[in-house]
Amino acid sequence: MNNAQIKELSTDELNDRISEERAQLNRLKLSHAVSPVESPAKITHSRKTIARLLTEAAKRAAANN
Repeated sequence: MNNAQIKELSTDELNDRISEERAQLNRLKLSHAVSPVESPAKITHSRKTIARLLTEAAKRAAANN
């Protein structure tokens, strides 16, 4: 998910997506702890996506105040 797609999301969709991505990251970490994931880069990609989503949420919160 790139920044342009993130900016198009509504605030509710953004919050839902953050929780979905966090759940996916937890699943990836757990499965990686049990047996190595095929591509460890998926974990990094997931973390960066969460950071992008949280950054956009913070920008919107700052704009509303």
